[in-house]
Amino acid sequence: MPLAGELTSSLISRAADRYGLPAAGVLRLWTCRNYPARHVGGGARADSEVVLNEAGRAVLAELCGVQPAVLAHALPAFTVDDPKISTGREAALAHARWRAAGAAAGEAAFACRSCTARRTGQTVRAVRYLPRWERVCARHGRWLLDADADQPLEHLDLRGVPEVAAAQRRWTGVARRAARAGAEPGEVFALAHAVVARWWEEALHWEREVLWPQRLHQVAGGNAGTDLERWRIVGRDPVIFPEVVAVADALLDPAMAELVRRDSGGQRPRPLATDGAFCRQLGERVGRDWLGPLSAVDYGGPLLAWMGAVIRQRRGDGGPPGWRDDPWRLKREQQPATMAGQLRVMAAEQQSGGSGSRWRAAVSAEHRFQLEQLIDQAREQLVELRGVHSGTTAEVARTLLQHLSHSAALIDQALVGTAAAAIAAGVTLKDVAAWSRLPAQELAEIITAGQDED
Repeated sequence: MPLAGELTSSLISRAADRYGLPAAGVLRLWTCRNYPARHVGGGARADSEVVLNEAGRAVLAELCGVQPAVLAHALPAFTVDDPKISTGREAALAHARWRAAGAAAGEAAFACRSCTARRTGQTVRAVRYLPRWERVCARHGRWLLDADADQPLEHLDLRGVPEVAAAQRRWTGVARRAARAGAEPGEVFALAHAVVARWWEEALHWEREVLWPQRLHQVAGGNAGTDLERWRIVGRDPVIFPEVVAVADALLDPAMAELVRRDSGGQRPRPLATDGAFCRQLGERVGRDWLGPLSAVDYGGPLLAWMGAVIRQRRGDGGPPGWRDDPWRLKREQQPATMAGQLRVMAAEQQSGGSGSRWRAAVSAEHRFQLEQLIDQAREQLVELRGVHSGTTAEVARTLLQHLSHSAALIDQALVGTAAAAIAAGVTLKDVAAWSRLPAQELAEIITAGQDED
């Protein structure tokens, strides 16, 4: 019998195991002209999914001894169509095509083996479509991991961190609140997850942060040891899950949205302050009363984007239809990196001998903000030069040269600041000098002089 939400390919593998056959042998029942996705230099990805045509679905139903309607109810990808195998001459024969699960029906995670054995009598690997807010197996105290990553673990032990399972129970109520507010619960969760994942990148520099390190060591089996970088990738989602639910709950609270409006000056707009009431309250809601000013300077992040959309809605700013931002819309560049992507980057950096640190984790929010300010000021100076070509030669030359000189000085400051941050993060002076097109000795002297002035 299929598991609820199971991948079609996972069910086929379990059926093969039931018959004592290799999965490849059973897959010969279908004609397939492509191959499952594979890890770089490794085996097939566990989230590789099979899409069947009508004739192929009938074959699977006969193999499992159940009605096609039963499989359609249990398997999210069972009724997914592929025109290449469902039309023309191909449609008459049992055909299959491989896809990544994410392209077929959504995020895939390993199923709990103990639950699989309890329901099917098979202690084998299974893969299910599971959104991140359903990754806790409360019965066995496990966090079910992404199935697309090249790493051996299927779950993490949550028995030492009961607050993670409690957060999943709490999410049910948060999702209902989102639906009542006219928001898609999945979009609310995705935004909150992106906000907290950004904080996670900063957390290595938070001297007052104690909860996340404790949880991380717990899910790592008691001690992450010398493999901290890998465990920060693998353990991120379960460790931050309680805060994700708390942030989602806060963002749905009309009182919190009203604080954003007040912080922005209401109908008399003013820049958002780093000590605003909204960010202060948000920090308190996640158990960190010191977090407010840090989250308030995360320029370009999803939290400030949400705040901006809320401010525009509350002020009723005009504009053509469709112009106003959706508060729950998460831009692609703001989506947090997946575990699979981060592990690939880490492996590539280890092979190349490069710095394993990430920019946002290695460079403080304040330093990044200073660099962004310098770049923005330089950009503003250059924008002001558009159309400055009328007047006497002396007037135009003076305006151009003054603005260009100011912009160059700002860019020089940004260059030195970026170089200093890169070197402090572990990038070699030789590499930084080559990228900045400055002699290594000269760059070292400039950075040292700047530090002395500070």
